[in-house]
Amino acid sequence: MNVIGLLGVSALGKSPFVEMLIGALRVDGFTVSTVKRAPDGFDLDRPGKVSWARREAGCREVMLAGDRRLVLMQEFGDAPQPPLEQLVARLLPVDVVIAEGFQDAAVPTIEVVVPGSGRAPRWPSHPHIVAIVVDPADADVPAPLPRFAVADVAGLADFIEAQLALARSA
Repeated sequence: MNVIGLLGVSALGKSPFVEMLIGALRVDGFTVSTVKRAPDGFDLDRPGKVSWARREAGCREVMLAGDRRLVLMQEFGDAPQPPLEQLVARLLPVDVVIAEGFQDAAVPTIEVVVPGSGRAPRWPSHPHIVAIVVDPADADVPAPLPRFAVADVAGLADFIEAQLALARSA
């Protein structure tokens, strides 16, 4: 599957940037899935739920399946989080997987740079960053990379399609 990385999206705050990008790729006819790196310690399960009790009892995996979706929770134990490639391999086939927050992934990556946020840009030392998103678009970020405004999700989608050599269906 074709994977594109996104870094720094959280610097935009509550922006629906990723959802707009997904929408732009969908309008162009592509199927999309995402893998998001959650903060360490994140847990969507909670005490009092059957799934929580079964994980606590020692299940390695607990799957919840309903009429419209499923959730699979897997315990890593003392093992490290699986690499992005293993996570993507678990997904159903799609045209594009957006991998958000995987800093060490060796995939083409787009960095969101927010001047004045106090976060140093990663593009100078990250060999896989292929473009940046800067807001405002004219901010003084001297990156020798293609640059997109946050609002230019259609342009960014076109760039991703070219970067991944995706072919639009007729």
